[in-house]
Amino acid sequence: MAKTPSGTTSGRGQRDLKVRVKTAKGRKLSSTLWLERQLNDPYVQRAKKEGYRGRAAFKILELDDKFRFLVPGARVVDLGCAPGGWCQVAVERVNALGQKPGKRVGRVLGIDLQEVEPIAGAEIHQLDFLSEGADAQVKTWLGGRADVILSDMAAAASGHKGTDHLRIIALCEAAAEFAFDVLEEGGTFVAKVLAGGAENELQTLLKRAFTKVANVKPPASRSDSSEKFVVATGFRGVPDDRGLTD
Repeated sequence: MAKTPSGTTSGRGQRDLKVRVKTAKGRKLSSTLWLERQLNDPYVQRAKKEGYRGRAAFKILELDDKFRFLVPGARVVDLGCAPGGWCQVAVERVNALGQKPGKRVGRVLGIDLQEVEPIAGAEIHQLDFLSEGADAQVKTWLGGRADVILSDMAAAASGHKGTDHLRIIALCEAAAEFAFDVLEEGGTFVAKVLAGGAENELQTLLKRAFTKVANVKPPASRSDSSEKFVVATGFRGVPDDRGLTD
């Protein structure tokens, strides 16, 4: 029987190439299923091959392919940047290493509560963005305001879908408030949210502050996940009544 380039038999005798993980002693079924999904995830495999720190890198790549906010010369702040995949993409696209002759050189600032391994072309700082004076500190590091604020943050999971939804929306609202203090006019805010109904006030707030607000589920987001991303472009400043409730 003929062989495919990968060495598997073709036709009726073709092997199932899906990796199946045996349940090890002491390992929960949920852990086994997660491991099996990781091993069979094409984005996980691509991330390893292309040198990204996680599959999430492809989410920001796909969002930027659509909206084009990571342009050469842009100043980018990545909130909750660990493990660093989004920073890696931002470094490439804004030309932070100056490897694109004739293009402007950008800046990438990564912020996280925990230590993050250094990333070539990015400035990583251990900082709680919710702490007093964090916005001023970031502007000092940047030497001005940012053109793009990114957030792929997610609150610690509680196991209760409704609670987790409310937590991530609250985190996204906090990231938006930070963005209002740090973004340059015309800037972009990109953040992860979870579909669930509590994001209406956030959407209303963003629509008052930005020219356009889109909600997108990039192909790299798993189909069984309720996550989506809000992409707000054309920052025009925030009304004095910027509270989340009228």
